[in-house]
Amino acid sequence: MDSQTLQSLIINRFGNLTTSRLSCRPLHIIGQIPKPWSEKIFMGDAAQITCPNTHCQAPNPESHNFCHKCCTPIPKRYLWAVGSGIEAYKPGKLLAERYVLKREKILLDTKPGLVPLFPQDITDAIAPYLYLFPYRLHVPQVYGLLPPLKKSRKEVIWLLEEAPISTDAKSLKPNLMTELATAWENAPAIRQLNWLWQIAQLWQPFSIAGVTASLLKPKLLRVEGPIVRLLELRQDREEPNLSELGHLWLQWTGQAQPAIADFLVQLCQSMIQGQLFSEDLLAQLDGALYTVGQSQERIYQIASCTDTGPTRLRNEDACYPDSGNFDRVPAGSQALAVVCDGIGGHEGGNVASSLAIETVVAEASRWQNHQLADDAVDDRVDSLGSLKISPSNELVDLRSELERAVCDANDLISQRNDSEGRFDRQRMGTTLVMALTQAHEMYITHIGDSRVYWITRNSCHQITVDDDVASREVRLGYTLYREALQQIGSGSLVQALGMSSSNNLHPTVQRFVIDEDCIFLLCSDGLSDSDRVEQYWDTEIVPVLEGKINLATAAARLIDIGNTQNGHDNVTVGLVYCQVRYKSAGMAPTLVIPESVADSAPARTQDFGTPSTLKTQLLPTRLAKPSLLPLLGGIALLLGLGTALVYFTLGKWGDLPVSNPNITPQTKPHSPSQEIPLLSPPPRP
Repeated sequence: MDSQTLQSLIINRFGNLTTSRLSCRPLHIIGQIPKPWSEKIFMGDAAQITCPNTHCQAPNPESHNFCHKCCTPIPKRYLWAVGSGIEAYKPGKLLAERYVLKREKILLDTKPGLVPLFPQDITDAIAPYLYLFPYRLHVPQVYGLLPPLKKSRKEVIWLLEEAPISTDAKSLKPNLMTELATAWENAPAIRQLNWLWQIAQLWQPFSIAGVTASLLKPKLLRVEGPIVRLLELRQDREEPNLSELGHLWLQWTGQAQPAIADFLVQLCQSMIQGQLFSEDLLAQLDGALYTVGQSQERIYQIASCTDTGPTRLRNEDACYPDSGNFDRVPAGSQALAVVCDGIGGHEGGNVASSLAIETVVAEASRWQNHQLADDAVDDRVDSLGSLKISPSNELVDLRSELERAVCDANDLISQRNDSEGRFDRQRMGTTLVMALTQAHEMYITHIGDSRVYWITRNSCHQITVDDDVASREVRLGYTLYREALQQIGSGSLVQALGMSSSNNLHPTVQRFVIDEDCIFLLCSDGLSDSDRVEQYWDTEIVPVLEGKINLATAAARLIDIGNTQNGHDNVTVGLVYCQVRYKSAGMAPTLVIPESVADSAPARTQDFGTPSTLKTQLLPTRLAKPSLLPLLGGIALLLGLGTALVYFTLGKWGDLPVSNPNITPQTKPHSPSQEIPLLSPPPRP
């Protein structure tokens, strides 16, 4: 079959696509092929991946991104094996008739269309992965179990997906991403601080899940550009504290950039001496990031586009800026993009999405380019020297403002529903994703299942977690994500704007440090369904970062992909292109923790000579237990006086009964402490 015939078949199957890249990327390279691909292309390939299309299931070489027969995308799932027994097998071995061992503990799933083996129960070994599902940008997730390789052995090997594994495009050899300690020396100051800030943010949720030890193992701390990623989780044998983290970080200060070296040394010493809890540590790092971030300027471009799609009669999506607009945001100004996906069909989904856009944009206009924030920050910084701890207060305020804006939009839509007598499924509503820049950071706010992706030249990550049934089941510790997706109704939303009062609404607000050129993609499920973003980000969005196409062109191409590859819904995209430019290196300040701040920190009742057993949580300082010796001495003295008093009393009034010796004193039954294992999942409903 020649390429023209093959393309005709593709057009018959998928429709007349705008570019060959949208149809099937192998068309770029096949040229004239006189014989079917299957007769030639598989020779010498180490792994054959079965097409996930149940009507095809043709074998494909690992090098292909699309099936050579039906053009279905071929997922490449490289998995990290955790457990005992995997070390006994050599690379190239096919395990359980499905998983190819590419190298030590790294496997490739050759049958991605089949569900993996799921456990019958959620054990303590994997429960932390489920509870930390909202942090999956940093934490891998459990894919499933590797079936027992030998019936006589009872080894348990878990497979983790989204582990920090990269592949070489030419050799197809998977490798673990670079250790943070290795990449540290060559990273700029803001990135070094960014990595530490991410670890500090993870400390408290890891402490609650009982896996804080994972943040103290350099081999487990990997980096992918600006993102810290964990290879796997390790359970705590003893409860770690910030003193141990300070000792680890102190090892890296010798290779810290000069602008922050002194600051980091003093920060680590404060951690080792027990002067900082997690909230203090984050405040210190926030201040340092704010200061170092002033050595950069950020320029933003925004493009947005929405389309009704080939099968819908009306467009219930909405976006800001208005569809088709392209904006350049001046340096120092804030960029804002919003995407909403209306719910309610003919009942008013388009009304709900428009109301949400109008409300949050009106609220955001009060914050954009607001000079008072910077002036207030400068005033507070001057009073504290160069610590710059004050920006954290402003950041918390912005987070609250974003949450309030979303709740205001929710109440407006909900009140509209109530006034029109809409109940249950008749109520109109909408999802929402919003991106707002502030200084060196990007704030992402979301409700529902519209998504935001963070894209750099080398990576694409979904940074929002869908508010649906499947995600809720995972976060509650009931089931693995892949298993939850198999359940009926797994994609049903658990919250959206307009469904009820804001008292029942829990919007998610995240912030990310921007230290390199990147693009944030906001989109409705008309594009994100069927993993279209994961399939096309490198060919449709990375060219913008490479200067090959402009942002508006990329937005239009993504709309085409949503319409041609999905086509079941409205499609809306918003792109925020962040360009980072360094100013003069001399502007980066040297940060020093003023002694007055350290002296004013609350005294911690902690023995600095031994590791503390205190949890590092946002709780009031725990007081040391008072000594019982004075109390016991007082009780003994009172008993002695009481005995003497009884002796003399009985001698005088011996005819009065004191007690009945035949009655056994009753004691209260012992009530053991009801300690619930932290990692035990709640019972299924």
